[in-house]
Amino acid sequence: MQLPRWWELGDPSAWTGQGRGTRRMSPATTGTFLLTGEISNDPITFNTNLMGYPDRPGWLRYIQRTPYSDGVLYGSPTAENVGKPTIIEITAYNRRTFETARHNLIINIMSAEDFPLPYQAEFFIKNMNVEEMLASEVLGDFLGAVKNVWQPERLNAINITSALDRGGRVPLPINDLKEGVYVMVGADVPFSSCLREVENPQNQLRCSQEMEPVITCDKKFRTQFYIDWCKISLVDKTKQVSTYQEVIRGEGILPDGGEYKPPSDSLKSRDYYTDFLITLAVPSAVALVLFLILAYIMCCRREGVIQLVHHSAIQKSTKELRDMSKNREIAWPLSTLPVFHPVTGEIIPPLHTDNYDSTNMPLMQTQQNLPHQTQIPQQQTTGKWYP
Repeated sequence: MQLPRWWELGDPSAWTGQGRGTRRMSPATTGTFLLTGEISNDPITFNTNLMGYPDRPGWLRYIQRTPYSDGVLYGSPTAENVGKPTIIEITAYNRRTFETARHNLIINIMSAEDFPLPYQAEFFIKNMNVEEMLASEVLGDFLGAVKNVWQPERLNAINITSALDRGGRVPLPINDLKEGVYVMVGADVPFSSCLREVENPQNQLRCSQEMEPVITCDKKFRTQFYIDWCKISLVDKTKQVSTYQEVIRGEGILPDGGEYKPPSDSLKSRDYYTDFLITLAVPSAVALVLFLILAYIMCCRREGVIQLVHHSAIQKSTKELRDMSKNREIAWPLSTLPVFHPVTGEIIPPLHTDNYDSTNMPLMQTQQNLPHQTQIPQQQTTGKWYP
């Protein structure tokens, strides 16, 4: 796999070459590297980290939307990094051929005290993503618009940050919405009257009501950049009072607490038998008491036992009554007494025998022809009758 190309973007005056893979920058500027492969048709991803560490420095950021898009390495160092060479390991992965290539980028950070930028303004651009803003021509157009409004002798981009890094929300994928980007620029002259219009009470009131403030120089940006003037920040470092207080250090000597006496070598033996008994006996006794209480509640205080005994007594009484009803010596009902046959005059036996279980006998017999019943002829409605 061929080594990827490392392209330098941003303000050309912010970077100076010092050999292959080496760049020099200052805390007052922002720098950008565009990472792209020689073969643009292959999906290539990049991994960046500080040499000897798993991640990048805190001031350096990296973004790549898709494996087919270019990776952007950008950031602004702080004054704490001055004089310390920063070596960034960049590893490229070809997702089609699975080849890898590694390249070391050395960044030397210089002091910016020779070119102070005490007046700093931060703009929020709503119609741009961070990788779009980092392009040299787009950033150059923005700095040119700011220079026409501000009219400084020296103007530089100090910091570029995505709105997502400031707690912004990911926009919906409709109407070509952008994430937004914060761009901080610094100059060596005070702010212009146009930039000061944001601090007017009328504009502050409009911002509190979520209305756009009236800025006279907004038309110079509107053709390409949509700026949220309510989020602009103006910082004048010449008026900032230093809050640093000199730390008065003490002697660093602790008060005299006497001579240290370590414990003796011969330690007294300790009997742990009592502790062992207490540790086991007390929980065991509590568990036993709880078990007895639970057994008493489950076995001796069951409410269902009374209902079962009562139900069993009812069943026993019912059975005794049924047995007694079979052997009772009482007169049979008239419907069951023997009667004479109306034709033959013979005695008809009762309908039920003595061993018949009368408890299951229905109250009313079904209308059916019994073997000893006489069929009564019915009168015919038509025709003649012959004796």
